[in-house]
Amino acid sequence: MQISEDNITLIRPDDWHLHLRDGEALAHVVADTAKQIKRAVIMPNLVPPVTTTAQAQAYHQRIMQALADSPDAQADPSLLGFEPLMTLYLTDNTAAEEIVRAKASGLVYAVKLYPAGATTNSDAGVTDLLGNCSAVLEQMQQLGMPLLVHGEVTDPTIDVFDREAVFIDRVMLPLRQRFPELKVVFEHITTKEGAHYVRDAEGPVAATITPQHLLYNRNAIFTNGLQPHYYCLPVLKREVHRQALVEAATSGSGRFFMGTDSAPHARGLKEQSGGCAGCYSALHALELYAQAFDMAGKLEQLEGFTSLYGADFYGLARNTETISLKRQAFEVPTHLPYVNGDTLVPLAAGTTLNWTFEA
Repeated sequence: MQISEDNITLIRPDDWHLHLRDGEALAHVVADTAKQIKRAVIMPNLVPPVTTTAQAQAYHQRIMQALADSPDAQADPSLLGFEPLMTLYLTDNTAAEEIVRAKASGLVYAVKLYPAGATTNSDAGVTDLLGNCSAVLEQMQQLGMPLLVHGEVTDPTIDVFDREAVFIDRVMLPLRQRFPELKVVFEHITTKEGAHYVRDAEGPVAATITPQHLLYNRNAIFTNGLQPHYYCLPVLKREVHRQALVEAATSGSGRFFMGTDSAPHARGLKEQSGGCAGCYSALHALELYAQAFDMAGKLEQLEGFTSLYGADFYGLARNTETISLKRQAFEVPTHLPYVNGDTLVPLAAGTTLNWTFEA
């Protein structure tokens, strides 16, 4: 990594948590990621969800075709070097044999746990992890396939701001006791409790952290009226939690790495009663992360977080090509074209960031 007053050069990053959607929506967003990112772990919560290796292979083909058809890739064929790392959606009925097929495919790199009802398109998720999925977890442990967890309980009696901390006690601790060698990624952690758990846990445990949880606390949702484009799940938390996440991300620990959780939703679906949860950050992911690390005075830790530690945890080779960021104002667009004539509002729309991505 090379840092000067006005430039940063680092190994091309990977995004270890990304939503690309499908169909027309996929066609609108996939090139944004390919411009900045070499590899991305693709979330399987489509409708219907990606529960089999065959479905993951078909989705991979649709992603690469959508990218090839995009004007951006036709203008710059190097974007076709983007690699989608596919995942399966864990259900109460997933068979251990499916994990064997997934591993053998060479395309499926992890299995995603959504507690039923936890977030967008999670209704088919798991109702009792150890009760219904032990055979699958044992097979994953044997094959070294990571389990990616959406770390919130869905118990309606638990306050929404406490659901991550309760998940640690109710799910993570029993899971780790039962399967101590299972690779687990605690995705999009949002709390001091989550950061400290991952920091101190025994065995192969890591976490992804999103740009919104590094840059904003829950005040962002309620400043100058209700701001739906800062609403995501897990929801933004208090400032003390944001500070703990910044400390973890910039610590140089290989247990914390980049996962944008970039999640596109049409503006009309965000700005309505019962609006969708999710922030779109694929357009400017590196500008956002650079802003957070720069504010913390830890730019020297950016490359490890974005480009090294995730690959190491997954057991993949580190990328070799490099990208650059220039200290130059980046005006985040107020909106982007999206499906059915609607628009897509990126995270921090209308604001100015201090860094601009250069290919």
